[in-house]
Amino acid sequence: MWFNPRMGMGPHRRGGLRMMLVSMLRQAPRNGAELIDQIEMMSQGWWRPSPGSVYPLLDEMQKEGIIQKREDGKYELTEKADQDYMWPWGTSTKQPRTVDEMVTEMNSYILYLEDIAKSDKSKIAPYIDKLKSIKDRLAVLLEPQ
Repeated sequence: MWFNPRMGMGPHRRGGLRMMLVSMLRQAPRNGAELIDQIEMMSQGWWRPSPGSVYPLLDEMQKEGIIQKREDGKYELTEKADQDYMWPWGTSTKQPRTVDEMVTEMNSYILYLEDIAKSDKSKIAPYIDKLKSIKDRLAVLLEPQ
């Protein structure tokens, strides 16, 4: 995502980490350990931020009102995050709200999976049953009524 293993995070390391946390919390609430694990997975093991980097940043983001900590210990974004964190190109990073936006996003994921299948089909092999289930559910949606 924002990680280049040859160049590291450079002088913008903390800003990059902040944006990664916001991006991951947009997907789902997570605790600090889950965030650290997710970053390591996204960087394919090249980078695992230390708790000494992540937790102070989460605390800072809480104080700024960008995130809040739930009773279960997971962090989630606040409405302020939607206002403060826009992509540099001006479009919001909000979840799709219309059917058209959802279909467009689904198409992007399908393109990604196709790329993975072209380079190393074994990476999607563990998900074949889930993908077939999704295909079947979509087929039902497309049946004439």
